[in-house]
Amino acid sequence: MPNPSVTNPSVTTGPIAFGLIVIGDEVLNGERIDKHLPSFKQLLADRGHELAWYWMLPDEPDLLTRQLRASMAGEHPVFCCGGIGATPDDHTRACAAAAANLALERHPEAAALIEGRFGADAYPDRILMAELPAGSALIPNPVNQVPGFAVGRHYFLPGFPQMAWPMATWVLDTHYGRAAGLNEQAVVVRGVPESRLIPLMRRLGEQYPEAKLFSLPHMGDDPHILLGFRGHCDLTAAMDALCAGLDQAGMAYEDRSLSRSMRA
Repeated sequence: MPNPSVTNPSVTTGPIAFGLIVIGDEVLNGERIDKHLPSFKQLLADRGHELAWYWMLPDEPDLLTRQLRASMAGEHPVFCCGGIGATPDDHTRACAAAAANLALERHPEAAALIEGRFGADAYPDRILMAELPAGSALIPNPVNQVPGFAVGRHYFLPGFPQMAWPMATWVLDTHYGRAAGLNEQAVVVRGVPESRLIPLMRRLGEQYPEAKLFSLPHMGDDPHILLGFRGHCDLTAAMDALCAGLDQAGMAYEDRSLSRSMRA
C-alpha cells in the first residue's frame, strides 16, 4: 500500500488533503451520531494535513458503487468508515471491488487472521470479512485483529470509532509524512456588515492565492466578523494587506488574541 509521493514518512512533506466517507443507514437516520468527522479532522491536523471533503452515504449498493467510483477517480486519498462487516447490510467490500473493477475474492492473510481470532466460529459468517477486492493491502486492527483493507489510496475501515481511529493512525504514520503546520491569523471586525467586506476579500483572494481567506460572522450578544487567512505559508504579507485595506476603508478592527499554528 505504498504512497508514491512519500518515500520516508518520518520526514516532513507538503500538506495532503484527504477525503472522508462515513457509510451507514444508522448514521443517516439518526440512530447513531457520527463521531468520525471531528476525530479525523484532528488526526489530520495533528500531522499538518487537512480534510478536503466529507460524504455520508447509506448502505445502498448502487449509490455506494457510484460514489466510490467517483472518489477513486479523484485526486485525494480517502478514508472510508463502515460497512465492511459480515452482515447482509454490509455492502462496502463488494461495492469497493465493483467501483475499482476488481474481483471480490478471499484474501488468504485476512482469512488466516479471522480464523486465528475466532477459530471454528469464523465459519460460516465471519470469514466473509476476508472477501476483499483482488490485490487489497491489509490494514491492521489492534482491537480484534479483523483487518481493514486498502484499494489504491482508499482506506476501508470499520464503522466503530474505537477500531477505525487507531487503524487510521497506522495508515497516516506508516504511509504519509508529517507536513508543516497550518497557520491561521485573523482580526475581529465589528459594526460592519459582511457585504461591505466583499470587495476587499475579492481583491485579497486574488492577490494572495497561496493562502485561504476566510470570513466567519458571529451573531448573538457580541456580533462580529472573524476575518483572516489560513495557509501553510507565511501569512505576514497577506495580513498586512488585509489590515491596510480595513484602515483605508475606515473599518475598525482588533487583533485576534489567538494567532496560531494549527499543528499540535
